[in-house]
Amino acid sequence: MPDTLTELVAQLVAIDSVNPELIAGARGEAELASFVAEWCRNAGLETEFVGPIDRPSVIAIARGWGGGRSLLLNAHLDTVGVAGMDSPLEPRVENGRLYGRGAYDMKGALAAIMSAAARAKESGLRGDVVVTAVADEELASIGTVAVLERARADAAIVVEPTELKLAVAHKGFVGFLIETEGVAAHGSRPHLGVDAIAKMGPILVALKQLDERLQAGTRHPLVGPGSAHASLIEGGQEFSSYPARCLLTGERRTIPGETVAQVERELREIAAEFAAVASTARAPPSACRASPTGSRLESM
Repeated sequence: MPDTLTELVAQLVAIDSVNPELIAGARGEAELASFVAEWCRNAGLETEFVGPIDRPSVIAIARGWGGGRSLLLNAHLDTVGVAGMDSPLEPRVENGRLYGRGAYDMKGALAAIMSAAARAKESGLRGDVVVTAVADEELASIGTVAVLERARADAAIVVEPTELKLAVAHKGFVGFLIETEGVAAHGSRPHLGVDAIAKMGPILVALKQLDERLQAGTRHPLVGPGSAHASLIEGGQEFSSYPARCLLTGERRTIPGETVAQVERELREIAAEFAAVASTARAPPSACRASPTGSRLESM
């Protein structure tokens, strides 16, 4: 079995499944999802695709003969990018370890649960063993959302690598956007321009202060405190003019017990404080959208 499992991991690693929301133009999960579904069908599992056609997730069930409890095993299909890697899609084994993009996070674990479900089918268990191979774990978890509309189980194990330590809690995240508006003007006519990038300065300071309060505040016994940080910032249109727009993308990491609504309040307070001195920055309720996996705040 080890050689067969190694071969399966290698096949998974060789399929490009870089998340296209992280890397523009990336292949995404469709090819890998098709491979996983076909492998599971050949192993006798009941298999279906869920979610967007171009970014599908797979549900595969080793159906029990009845009366037993069900177990769901979850792994993700997507990987981060391959920048800086030599031959990332050419799996190789060195000193008993398999290398390649996604081998650790988490195609090795994906292969393990596929194999486990196939064995469960052969064993004839009373309960179902459900494999969910999901898209988009590295960003917004659209695959998990789609799977949860179709699959239920008495217990679940997410086989994300944890150095073989049982993890019973982890941080969540809320992604947000804040935009400031200025007035474009040539650099030689400052009396006509309003600098949108400069307007973002107080917001960045406020986010840093929020992070400091979170770090010094409530700590979860397993995962520690929450946090907030600026991730990406962009603005301006050319060297010689005042920028009319600045867009900040940030992330708020949450601990168990914190909610999306709570994070939205924190961000709205920051936007409202800034709006008191800059009328072009505001946080209209219609600009806020929330989902089970994240939230988006636009302050225009």
